Amino acid sequence: MKRALLMVDLQNDFCAGGALAVPDGDSTIDVANALMSYCKARGDVILATQDWHPANHGSFASVQKTEPYTQGKLDGLNQTWWPDHCVQNSAGAELHPLLNTQKIDAIFQKGENPLVDSYSGFFDNGHRQKTQLDDWLSRHEIKQLVVVGLATDYCVKFTALDALSLGYEVTVITDGCRGVNLHPQDSLRAFQDMSAAGATLMTLADFTY
Repeated sequence: MKRALLMVDLQNDFCAGGALAVPDGDSTIDVANALMSYCKARGDVILATQDWHPANHGSFASVQKTEPYTQGKLDGLNQTWWPDHCVQNSAGAELHPLLNTQKIDAIFQKGENPLVDSYSGFFDNGHRQKTQLDDWLSRHEIKQLVVVGLATDYCVKFTALDALSLGYEVTVITDGCRGVNLHPQDSLRAFQDMSAAGATLMTLADFTY
């Protein structure tokens, strides 16, 4: 069965110095690079998602004229108001400079609709629109996904859950993920949710053993 490594949002704005820096987010890059080398050697496909927001995205606290990390509703959906991040064609939206991007076979952008946030690499948060990811995987007959990225409790979690609901086999490399943790246990709960839905959780060492 064909397999893909799916790296979620390993972008500058989610790493040190970024607009929405995830604590210890940079530590995912070494894990991702190691996985790319391991997976490429076995003929796996290497994919990445990229948060790609217009400057007027409705999830931005600045657009809502409110404080970052507070809660509200965006087009009827519960929404955390975020600092402006991953604005299209900005330095913050670029993939991390230490990521071996030359090994990536395809990149899928998400979060382009200003009316709805898109944590998952497959759908927006309301499941109203799909990205091109599922169709691409189907076309290439890929049914197994190995997932790493940022952030555990948002984009990684919802990407994994959507993948499982679409029938993919999902392995999440836990030390290749870091969380925002607006609440202290958010990442732990995210891993529990992914596991309960059918994902296999492994460390890099276990996966490459």
